[in-house]
Amino acid sequence: MAEQKKQKAFSSTELMPQAEMLEIRKSNKSLNIGVPKEISYQENRISLVPNAVRLLMKHGHKVIIESNAGKAAHFYDNQYSEAGATIAHSANEVYKEADIILKVGHPDEKELAMMKHRQILISTLHLPTQKADFFKSLINSKILGIAFDFIKDRTQTLPVLRSMSEIAGNTAILIASEYMSHPKLGKGNMLGCLSGSAPTEVLILGAGTVAEYAARAAIGLGAQVKIFDNNIYKLRRLQYNMNARLFTSVIQPEVLLKALKTADVVIGAVYAYEGRTPWIISEEMVMQMKPCSVIIDVSIDQGGCIETSIPTNHTNPVFVKHDVIHYCVPNIASRVPRTASYALSNIFAPILLNAGEAGGIENLIKTDTGFMQGVYVYNGIITNKNVGETFNLPFQNIELLMAAYR
Repeated sequence: MAEQKKQKAFSSTELMPQAEMLEIRKSNKSLNIGVPKEISYQENRISLVPNAVRLLMKHGHKVIIESNAGKAAHFYDNQYSEAGATIAHSANEVYKEADIILKVGHPDEKELAMMKHRQILISTLHLPTQKADFFKSLINSKILGIAFDFIKDRTQTLPVLRSMSEIAGNTAILIASEYMSHPKLGKGNMLGCLSGSAPTEVLILGAGTVAEYAARAAIGLGAQVKIFDNNIYKLRRLQYNMNARLFTSVIQPEVLLKALKTADVVIGAVYAYEGRTPWIISEEMVMQMKPCSVIIDVSIDQGGCIETSIPTNHTNPVFVKHDVIHYCVPNIASRVPRTASYALSNIFAPILLNAGEAGGIENLIKTDTGFMQGVYVYNGIITNKNVGETFNLPFQNIELLMAAYR
């Protein structure tokens, strides 16, 4: 009788329920990336600088850039062509040839009409300015829409928003300095401190990234900084990051008004996660500020946190009300477009390289949960809760949807 083969018993670990392992095939894929010229009003940034294009080309990707797309940021066609990019003579050519459209501003109706079926769109979304028709157009064309202002990194922060906030904070102080010393609007004062004279007083509303970098710039010039926010954790974090003892306070009307009366500069840096920003400073409070003091309302792209703020633009950036200079340009980063373009490119180039290594944008969505958060429409389905609820459109959870497509 043949000896029967003895079978090995299952271990206790093997008997436990095991998580299903879903294989995501990784295979390098050449991406076809299109960068059209920005047509949004006074949008001077570009999403990829020549050095980033050169890097992408070395990895086997193709980049098509519309002629003069980088001119406003002082990047020229010859620089892009030398980096290996194809220069297109019209936006239509870019949309026709590219599989991925990379923009800073979101497309308008004319650009949406040029988009191909199932094309990939990576741009800002800026939800407060959108209309339902924009999303319906993307749904009908089954565009894969990715908002880079929703993308998260490994630390669960929003890298594009943070980068632009750093620029806005620094630039706000430089703008305030310019108008304090303006020969007609200002009093000819220097922002900072001079031996024998009182330092400039800078009041900052909010304690986020804009506030932090505005405070760093102001302190670096020798100004005295006061920061107001209702979030104690943010105030504490700011104190720790600055490594300096700052004047910080929760927003109490009497304390705020007292500081406002002596302030030379007010930076509005309140960020609203939903809806518009609330008014922190009323018109009556503005009337009690010093003549020729300066307000820089960085929150104006969400409605503004100061009652007297009205949106302005880079051509006519300021107005004077109650003897106070108001600067209320929504897109401060476009004032320094070259710096801002480098900042954007430093984020987008690695994302595109990762997408190529993953086998395409859709594979990267499945493997990178932070990148997945940027998706707001996929295969004709709204995947962002805020978009769905704001415009009364049906939506599905992106993670569940990705699981279904695996």
